[in-house]
Order: sequence, then structure tokens, then C-alpha cells
Amino acid sequence: MSVSTELIRVLREQSGAGIMDCKKALERADGDLDGAQEILRNEGVASASKKASRVTNEGLIESYIHSGGRVGVIVEINCETDFVANTADFKKLAHDVAMQVAAMSPTYVGSSDVPDDEKNVELQEVCLLQQPFIRDPTTTVQDRINEEIAKLGENVRVRRFKRFSLGE
Repeated sequence: MSVSTELIRVLREQSGAGIMDCKKALERADGDLDGAQEILRNEGVASASKKASRVTNEGLIESYIHSGGRVGVIVEINCETDFVANTADFKKLAHDVAMQVAAMSPTYVGSSDVPDDEKNVELQEVCLLQQPFIRDPTTTVQDRINEEIAKLGENVRVRRFKRFSLGE
């Protein structure tokens, strides 16, 4: 099936994926925009799993102070190169993750960080990567990171975070 350039442009704006990836996804989905987005999302997860073993020694530390100054967060997010760390997409991801930590107050980055004596806790509540993403509750924070991995072409991981709140 041939897809219009307008449809490719719309999908590219929504997903941030490359032009050829958008065209292929739309062709596989027979021109269905939602189906193409799902295909791109699944390919992003596959791409992220391939890159998971790569070393992430670069990145940035993002801070976020919630309005009123009562909650503050510092997050370290790593990637493979300083070039990617300086992109607007990576900086936005770091900011979004910092806002997530401020809003949802997770205790651990992922399920592997939960101590054995706390394994009966609800992982969605205490693990950042398993929480529903605050800007799009239909996806998790890990899904959001996987989207960026697919877009940036590098492994990305949240290394650590610290949340400060007055009175805690």
C-alpha cells in the first residue's frame, strides 16, 4: 500500500521516529495511524532490549523544584555519548523523569533495587520504572524511556534519584 507524505509527516511528528521507519510502519498497518504507532512502539521496545547491555557513562543530572519550593528532586540519567546528553530530547526526558519523581515519590529505580525483605510491596508504587507515566498514564516510565532509546539510538537508563520534601 502506498501512503501519503502527509500521513508520514503526521506520524513522524507524533512519534519522533525517522521518515523511513514511519513509512514502513504505515505500510505494515495499511495506513492506520494508531496501528503504525503501535508498530513503532513495539519496535522501540525491541530496539531498547538490544541496546540494554551497552555502557552508559555519559548523561546529565537534572534538578526539579516544584512550585512553592516544598518538593525538590535530583535525577541522574545516563546515555552512551555526551552528544546525545546535550540533545533537547534527552534533556526533556530527564526533566519529565524528575517531575515524575516529584509527583509520585518512588523509592527505588527498578524492581531489581527492591530489597528481598520488601518483595511483597506493590512495584507500581515504589519503583519508578514501573509507575504509570504522569504525562501519559497509558504507558509506564520504562515505556517512555524505551521510546527515547528508539529515537536517540543509544541506551538510556535512570541511574539514581533523590527526592526532598519539607517535613519528611
